[in-house]
Amino acid sequence: MKIAIIGAGIAGLASAVRMASKGHSVDVYEANAYPGGKLSQFEVQGYRFDAGPSLFTMPQYVDELFQAAGLNPAEHFRYQRLPIVCNYFWEDQTRLSAYANETEFAHEVEQKLGVEASKLLRSLADSRRKYELSGRIFLEKSLHRWDTWLNLSVAKAMLKIPQFDLFTSMNQVNERMVQHPKLVQLLNRFATYNGSNPYKAPGLLTIIPHFEHHIGAFYPEGGMHSITQSVYALAQSKGARFHFNAPVEEIVLEKGRAVGIKVNQEKRHYDRIISNMDVFHAYRRLLPHAPQPEKILRQEKSTSALIFYWGVQREFPELNMHNILFSEDYRHEFDLLSQGQVSDDPTVYINITSKHTQGDAPPGCENWFVMINVPFNAGQDWDAIIARSRTQIIAKISRILGVTLPDLIACEEILEPRSIESKTWSHLGALYGTSSNDRMAAFMRHPNFSAKIKNLYFVGGSVHPGGGIPLCLLSAKIVDDIMEKSPAL
Repeated sequence: MKIAIIGAGIAGLASAVRMASKGHSVDVYEANAYPGGKLSQFEVQGYRFDAGPSLFTMPQYVDELFQAAGLNPAEHFRYQRLPIVCNYFWEDQTRLSAYANETEFAHEVEQKLGVEASKLLRSLADSRRKYELSGRIFLEKSLHRWDTWLNLSVAKAMLKIPQFDLFTSMNQVNERMVQHPKLVQLLNRFATYNGSNPYKAPGLLTIIPHFEHHIGAFYPEGGMHSITQSVYALAQSKGARFHFNAPVEEIVLEKGRAVGIKVNQEKRHYDRIISNMDVFHAYRRLLPHAPQPEKILRQEKSTSALIFYWGVQREFPELNMHNILFSEDYRHEFDLLSQGQVSDDPTVYINITSKHTQGDAPPGCENWFVMINVPFNAGQDWDAIIARSRTQIIAKISRILGVTLPDLIACEEILEPRSIESKTWSHLGALYGTSSNDRMAAFMRHPNFSAKIKNLYFVGGSVHPGGGIPLCLLSAKIVDDIMEKSPAL
């Protein structure tokens, strides 16, 4: 079977591996000159930066790709579990390390915040329970096919819906479980993993800490970009062909079926099409004459990001690979994001891969990936926002760490909603497609297939099950499963 994949983001790469491993003829078309989409890298003045995702969880989904290709993952892709997931900082000089080991983490919380260890352990146990009850249903299966809902295990899980906290916000669940405002804030921040608001998002999202504190947070050998490199090389080894600088202009339809694509004004026939393009642009640009799923395409978008990549001429032993410097008023910060604005006191995330890979920065220096959450692009004055936010971020870091940060910044690059969209085709620069602020959000994402166009499938962060590396990889797995059950028409 001849298969065209539109886009070489991580979901497109995973689809290429799965399809090619089954003996299909696979062509991947990518508008950029490189694979990986957001999961790319660059170097500036001796500093290496991962451009996009900085946290690696659920590594088994990458391992599965090598297994699907009949290979031993450990021989081709290596990673290590981080002993400390993240270091947290507050303006009052409270500092806390979130150890991967939940008992150590709970002890740290008791020592630093005065919260009984048992409260955090109960919260993490609740996170695990929700994932085991619902995770494999909502994340690993299509929610838009009858065979999912006719499955006995799914039917049993549906009887336990009241236990999922779907009708309670994430913040309300965390307040109920741990009470302490700083610990609630810490647990609320997991909503940002899919660009959502913890004061609006359903309590089911409290499953996310399970990924870090039971399964673990990991770091791939060579940095996050090595995920792209490894999966790209694997797809090539199985026979997938890659066409770079080759934007697809149209998905060709005949009698309600996808029969090919148009590239460089040339039509090329394929039996099936898998789109890794943001679903909004896939319809508006590649399928302008097809029925448009307007309700889905007009849903509330997720947040975006403003990222400063700084080469810093000093080492900071108090910082770890992942670090969070919290705002004073978290709810206000999210209220402003919902209004399309950026707080004057944003929560700051700092990722430093040179903590684990010394070659990522010159000796005695560190490569800082400094990010704040910002709204999607709705025409704001981004130049003014970037300038103001840069000043505020530098002031915040300088206060909390007791340094004069401007004196230490050797080089700088910036990524923001406009450039995120231009480089990755993420509609309005939203990092995760639609938000998960609605309790029915899991059911409102675009399916992994088209109900109206035969032989057309969708993967990536803008469709089910959502954004982030693990979920993008799962979208490819879901499409593989659907295609296995659905002969080409």
